[in-house]
Formats: sequence, structure tokens, C-alpha cells
Amino acid sequence: MPYHGRAGLDRIAHGPLLLLSRGGRPHGPSRRHRLSVLALVGLLVGLLALAGCGGGGASHTLTVAGSTTVLPIAEMAAEGFEAQGGAHVLVSGLGSSAGIEAVTNGTADIATSSRDLTAEEASHELVSTVIAHDGIAVIVSPENPVSGLTLAQLRDIYAGKITNWSEVGGPDLAIQVVNRDEASGTREAFRSIVMGGVEFDRAAAVLPGTGQVRDVVSRTPGAIGYISIGFVDSAYTTTTVRALPVDGVDATEGNVEDGSYPISRELYVFTNGDPRGDAYDYISYLLSDDMEQVIRDAGYIPAYDSIPGGKEDAE
Repeated sequence: MPYHGRAGLDRIAHGPLLLLSRGGRPHGPSRRHRLSVLALVGLLVGLLALAGCGGGGASHTLTVAGSTTVLPIAEMAAEGFEAQGGAHVLVSGLGSSAGIEAVTNGTADIATSSRDLTAEEASHELVSTVIAHDGIAVIVSPENPVSGLTLAQLRDIYAGKITNWSEVGGPDLAIQVVNRDEASGTREAFRSIVMGGVEFDRAAAVLPGTGQVRDVVSRTPGAIGYISIGFVDSAYTTTTVRALPVDGVDATEGNVEDGSYPISRELYVFTNGDPRGDAYDYISYLLSDDMEQVIRDAGYIPAYDSIPGGKEDAE
């Protein structure tokens, strides 16, 4: 029968597996030779483990888990942070809830989230830091003269209850609803803030990305869609769209930052207690001038909050 002890290593070292005779005596390389090979393999494993620690000798990997919405920002911050000599950062997009749970139970150092804590999550000693603001603009073609919508009207449009622009003060023109796909974080935020538990109209067109929504709405006089405010005036396209006021408030960065624009949210990081050490330094980098343009390019508005605890407490 085959000898299975350390089979993988023996296959690498010798080719065919070592066989045992009925009496238990091995046929193959000598015991001394096998021990020397195993010692060499052990040395190589040890060297690989040391190499994995990085040239700087740091043994700790900072683990950041959570929101897929925040994932691009978190990954770019990790690259810049490491390039400046910070700890190695492992970033994953598991969803806001999973990230918060991971920090709560100690399997992650930092959670990223596109929502605030629930009542149950808030019962733990989690500390939040706002890293960006996100406003969702409701867009139409520049040819559409409608002056604005209320949240209730917007909800009814996306539920399929209002189907003509004449019902909301516009022209006699069928409304062509453009929605995002179910994997979209922007769709989830819009559903949470605008729909209030009401189901989306299944007849709506569903598009996979911000660029597609913007392009279709710009070329279709009766269309309506939603995108992050940072993409309303885009330098990367020749088409134009118009953002509608919602509940009488314009979709501007300033109105998002002061909380007056109704379709807005904050993007967070959470730590178990005040952030310290590498976690503090990483969050500091997220809030630094180096990340400001990265956050704006992602379609969000940078936050300039201070970090709970202060540097002196983090060290």
C-alpha cells in the first residue's frame, strides 16, 4: 500500500511515492537521505515564511473588511499607505454587515461600511470615523423641463405608480425609468433612502454601471436615473445630464456635506474601541490630503473628521 506520511513532500523530493513491504521495511532512499531532504524542505519553508513578513520586518498585517462600496477607496488607501512605509494591509469586500461583525468578534482590525450601525451593533464598543460623504443625484435629460421632485414622487416613479412626466409638472411624455443592477451599492442606498420598503418597478431598465446610466439618460428625453453626485459633471464624457432638486434641495456637494440634501449617506470605518497603532495610521491616511482626489475620483466627497482618541492616545 502507498506510504502517505508527508506524501506531497516525498513526491517533490523523490518522484514516486515510497513503498513499504509487508514487513514494514521501506524500499527506496535511505533513512539518513530522507531526513536530510526533510530538513532541507523545513529550511525552505522557514525562509518562505520569513520572506512573507516583508523586508521591513513587520509581522502584523492590518485587516480591513466590509463594504463593497468603500472597497475601491480602501484598496487605494492600502497601496498608498504601504508605499509610505506603513504596515501591510489586507482589504476585502464582504459587505458592511460582515465587516462590522468581523471587527466585533476580533477577526478584522477595521470595518468599512456604507451605513451606520444598527441598534444591536451599537451595543458593542465600536467607534466610528466618517471617511467620505456620498450624495445620489436624480438625473434627467437637459431637454426635460421638470423643475424638481419630492421624495414621495420619486418613490412612486420608481415603483411604477407615476408613469408620465405630466403627473409631476412636466410635459406629456412617458417616463422611462432607469435603475441599477442588484449588485450596485448605489442601488442599495437609493432603495434604503428613497423606496422605504416599496418594491422597484420590474419594468424599469436595469444597467450595470454609472457610465451607462448617465449615457442613456443624457440621450433619452423621457428617462430618469440616479448616480453619485461626483459623476453629474464628468470630464470623461461629452454628454450632459441635469440633476433635479429633491424636496426643493439642489444636489450639490455643499448640501450633502451639511446634511440638507435628502438622498445622501456617510461612508464609515469602525474599530473596536478607539483606533490605535497601525489602524490609527491607516485611518489617518484615509483622511489625508493624499486621498482627497482619490475619493473625489470615486464619486464621493472627502470628510475631514478628526479620529477618535487622538494621536497621543493611539500610541
